[in-house]
Amino acid sequence: MTDVIFPMVLGYLLGSVPFGLVITKLAGLGDIRAVGSGNIGATNVLRTGRKDLAAATLLLDGGKGAMAVMAAWLLGWRPEIAGAAAFLGHCFPVWLGFKGGKGVATFLGTSLALWFPAGVLMCGVWLGSALVTRYSSLSALLAAAAGPLILFTMGKASYALAALCMATLILVRHRANIDRLLKGAEPKIGKGKEGAA
Repeated sequence: MTDVIFPMVLGYLLGSVPFGLVITKLAGLGDIRAVGSGNIGATNVLRTGRKDLAAATLLLDGGKGAMAVMAAWLLGWRPEIAGAAAFLGHCFPVWLGFKGGKGVATFLGTSLALWFPAGVLMCGVWLGSALVTRYSSLSALLAAAAGPLILFTMGKASYALAALCMATLILVRHRANIDRLLKGAEPKIGKGKEGAA
């Protein structure tokens, strides 16, 4: 059980660090939860007008998923469990009353660390969609949906299962975005209020 319980605890604690909140507070911008969508992710940090802080949040949120995976590998634990737990920690951090981000950056960081070629393809799906559609939320949903399929076709069934669990939660947490997309009311990247990631 140690290769299940320990990576869950490690991953959750790493994932629960709310970098978007910490970074914006240190920068003197107050509580990011009072801005835009109220989300702690990079997309909402971008609404402060600080692209540098948004980029840092994106890298750190992705990095904590990757760090959880790599630490589990080094300790001989199951890396997919640590990565999925980091994702859950980001979405439901105990320090913020279990109200966190939508997990897209952490999902991609976890995927890159679990199986780099698959992670690169997922990031490619996100980037390609973002360039074509200019919808961050749609790009996140497409990348999340593609993840389990990519990993499964690469022969990584256990990683694909973890990705499927994460992708399902990403879908659930983007319900409002999906509704706006269907109504044609979802703002595009860089425009208006968008609770995408």
